[in-house]
Amino acid sequence: MRVRNRLVRSVAFPVMFRPGSSRTDLVRLGSDYGGWIVPRDAIGPGSVCYCGGVGTDISFDLALIATFGCRVWAFDPTPRSVAWVQAQELDERFTMVPVGIAGEAGELRFYSPEDSAQVSHSVKNIQRTSTFFTATVATLAGLMAELGHDTVDLVKLDIEGAEHDAIRRMLDDGVRPRVLCVEFDQPEPLSWGRATAAALRGAGYDLVAVEGLNLTFVRRGN
Repeated sequence: MRVRNRLVRSVAFPVMFRPGSSRTDLVRLGSDYGGWIVPRDAIGPGSVCYCGGVGTDISFDLALIATFGCRVWAFDPTPRSVAWVQAQELDERFTMVPVGIAGEAGELRFYSPEDSAQVSHSVKNIQRTSTFFTATVATLAGLMAELGHDTVDLVKLDIEGAEHDAIRRMLDDGVRPRVLCVEFDQPEPLSWGRATAAALRGAGYDLVAVEGLNLTFVRRGN
């Protein structure tokens, strides 16, 4: 499986996902592990950012605040992530919400990774383990309604296989962030990634950056 994942990252992804438009305003924010590429001209002071998947790295979230003056809501129900965030001294513009992002609202099982040193759990059980915890999940539209947001400017989804259902539901609900940063996690069928990318293109998004398994889409006109 490790060999397969390395081949996907180094061979398949560069062929399957090629940025369709070039921008001169791209900047990388965050750590080597937790960073993402975003267009600086599409976000700014007061932008509402939803970051799904926290783990123990919020360098991207904090960089959005420090660089652009954004307001960030981070979503992750993993007990270890919640405890880690609570132990940090954080900017008041960062809010942690202990809820998962999914394609349907309700309660789901979050399955543990094979390596107990890792933090991220998966509702898709992409590592085929047997231990799990159960937590509340919500759709992006549901979270916006709960938090009182009519629009969201940037969405980051690093949610261990749940990204495809969450994005399809996002599009069905008419939610159109200016910027969408998403990891097409592995191992999962490559057809999922192709179908999700096609759905985003059809909804008016261009792929502007690819780094490893991380893709950045920008709504046309932004």
